[in-house]
Amino acid sequence: MNHEPIQADVPREGGQMPRVPHDTGPRRWRWPGLLTGVLSVAFVTPHFAHGQFLSVFDSIFSSIQSDMGSSLKTINQMKQQVQQLYQTTVWPLAQINQARGFVAGSITMYRTQMNQVFRTPFNSAVTPGPQQFEAVLHSRQSASIPSLQSSFGANYGAVPPANVVSPQDRVMIDMDDALGQQNLKTTLIADQGGDVILAIADQMENQVAVSTPGSNPYLTAQAQVANLRCQAFMQKMLAAELRQEAGRVAHDNVLTKRRTTATSGINSLVNGALTKH
Repeated sequence: MNHEPIQADVPREGGQMPRVPHDTGPRRWRWPGLLTGVLSVAFVTPHFAHGQFLSVFDSIFSSIQSDMGSSLKTINQMKQQVQQLYQTTVWPLAQINQARGFVAGSITMYRTQMNQVFRTPFNSAVTPGPQQFEAVLHSRQSASIPSLQSSFGANYGAVPPANVVSPQDRVMIDMDDALGQQNLKTTLIADQGGDVILAIADQMENQVAVSTPGSNPYLTAQAQVANLRCQAFMQKMLAAELRQEAGRVAHDNVLTKRRTTATSGINSLVNGALTKH
């Protein structure tokens, strides 16, 4: 903006001040024009920025649909082909359903009969004492061991006092009773363990009936663990049987020793009697 120099008012002749002429030119419209320009820019600029913002999103969507969209479509097609390969060749769905149906049919056909075989009672006692003892033996609960011990003493009798029987016979009676009770307690625990193994077997059968492809290694591992448990129970029962057999051999050997001692005593008496005569 050009500013004209301001001249000082110098009195003219006759003492009158000169009149300053009012500006009636373009300066009158300078400020309204400037305000109109600012408002025009303010109204036009948002529309222009909004148009640029939408054009950026249009470019992004176009890239997704054209470039990335074709890649995603190819990936989906490959995924469907792999899934079809698994369903028709690797893990055929028809054969899997056939195997599941076979397992379900076997469970329906045989499980009830097998449970009846394992849980059929074999009660044979007639009198009250042996009936109670037999019920404890077939309880299949390790918590019944104290009842088993008391019932054993009531049915088979207690160890005779020391003043009634010879020390050797008393020791043999005590050992035979101890081995018998130990093996009976072992069978009670083994029956309870057998129920646990059968429950695990039923659970595994149920899992096989609804198993999915890929779960076979886990079922196999579970079956191996159950097999190890069965082996442990069998080893425990075999050890009890060996102890019982060893006790029987020792008992027979004691009887043989006593017969030998008695025979030696009789021979001494006979020799003594013959020598006196």
